[in-house]
Amino acid sequence: MNRMGSTWSVVWPPLVFVGIFILAWELVVVAFGIPLYLLPAPHEVVEVLWSESDRLLPATGRTALATGIGFFASAVIGVISGSLLSIVPLARRGIYPLTLLLQMVPLVAIAPMLVIWFGYGLPSVVAAACIVSVFPVIAGTLDGLQSVDKGLLELFHTHRAGRIRTWWLLGLPWSLPSIFTGLRIAAGLSVIGAVVGEFVGAYGGDQAPLGSVITSALRQNRTEVVFAAVVLASALGFLLFGIVNVAGWVLLRRWHASKV
Repeated sequence: MNRMGSTWSVVWPPLVFVGIFILAWELVVVAFGIPLYLLPAPHEVVEVLWSESDRLLPATGRTALATGIGFFASAVIGVISGSLLSIVPLARRGIYPLTLLLQMVPLVAIAPMLVIWFGYGLPSVVAAACIVSVFPVIAGTLDGLQSVDKGLLELFHTHRAGRIRTWWLLGLPWSLPSIFTGLRIAAGLSVIGAVVGEFVGAYGGDQAPLGSVITSALRQNRTEVVFAAVVLASALGFLLFGIVNVAGWVLLRRWHASKV
């Protein structure tokens, strides 16, 4: 009962805020007579979600596939890269600053290059999602490995544990909280990267993902469809963030218990 009460105390404040925001949005649109093409009311967005679900749901599935693959790739590449940078000091000093380019270069600027390199469709969208989301995982992994307790490192060295064994048995478990912090950030960024990649590199028509739906609806001045697609993309981001949170809770509950 206490756990349920604690969970509800965390859930209800954002739900109340979202409800108030939606109600205020509806009232503003109705009171000021804002036209549909400029700002649709929430009920109009819900109507589109229902009436065009046969188009929007498959589009969400395609975006979810690209997002999931891109996020998984960024997780694997980020953990491996962060681990290598931690083990090799010269690489850390020379390469790590260059990884900042992954955050500084606008994705919209390099998205056409991804289409040239990977072609239209899923590969270029996955690449966009991975590029945008990999840096937080690299940074989280590196920060976690750099913060390993020095006494424990000396203990492993005393017992002549090699670098790989020390990384596997000490460094990686110690770094999990930092890694999951990076993964939580990457979860949202991967959705953003996938949708932006779809603006340039995705197919249209029956194979259109959410990014293509948004660009097509903008050309047709169907703002309510744009809002509906954005709602679905946001829901996808929340879902992936929730999955990462659950995975983190499962893996780290012993860690948190030891910290209390």
